[in-house]
Amino acid sequence: MFAGVSKSYGAVRAVDGVDLTIPCGQTVALLGPNGAGKSTTINMMLGLFPADRGRVELFGRSPEAASAAGRVGAMLQETKLVPRVTVGELLAFVRGLYPRPLPTDDLLRVANLGGLVGRRLEKLSGGQAQRVKFAVAIAGRPDLLVLDEPTAAMDVESRREFWASMRRYSRDGHTVLFSTHYVEEADESADRVVVIAGGRLVADGSPAEVRRASTAQTVAVALPYDGAAGLERLPGVTAVEVRGDRAYLTTTEPDAVVCALVERGLLRHVEVRGARLEDAYLALTA
Repeated sequence: MFAGVSKSYGAVRAVDGVDLTIPCGQTVALLGPNGAGKSTTINMMLGLFPADRGRVELFGRSPEAASAAGRVGAMLQETKLVPRVTVGELLAFVRGLYPRPLPTDDLLRVANLGGLVGRRLEKLSGGQAQRVKFAVAIAGRPDLLVLDEPTAAMDVESRREFWASMRRYSRDGHTVLFSTHYVEEADESADRVVVIAGGRLVADGSPAEVRRASTAQTVAVALPYDGAAGLERLPGVTAVEVRGDRAYLTTTEPDAVVCALVERGLLRHVEVRGARLEDAYLALTA
């Protein structure tokens, strides 16, 4: 729980009066641009930084006490693996630090590491290393798992495998909070999305609820034979994106855009859809 929490670095207010309560068993995505205050929020949640004002509690106690009791696991951006040991050796050591660790077989299954037990850590690919870091974070069976940009620098397949592992862990009733720059990850994997901008909480709700915070819609149409030139001047259009043979027109007036396309003879294979989570996120953090 965060109650009126603020944190400054000199004259810079990184977190500004944030109130946030997360129920047990929820998966929460923390979104925000660089410098928004995400990492500072996570560091205060883990007891790594003290708050200047307000109160931070985890399970009714201080973050330091909750972490010392083994109730919190974390996977931070800057974590590095120790070389010259195997995956199995590392996980055996980490499990030994906790009073009620996950059984080894369960840990390997959840993190999808069954075929890598004997592999030395420096021989792992980027995606494999991230799964090992995930396994280290959950080895103590924490009630709260905190992930800071967990899929940064992963390729598409590695990201898919990682989120499958995370969902296996969250399905057992554990609380998960993760920050990410990949908005689609929040849309696909989170029960709840919290958006921070300028150190303040600017949106909080399910992905569908946050999408509805944006009034922008998209009109998708087959790309005219002469290309997208001029589409940005259609009434109500605020942005144009070309993907393959289709143009995607962002607008708050979809009816006006469709009428303008009809008048110009450009209405081919049209589709009108509500805002994506990414559209809402960009609008909220602009």
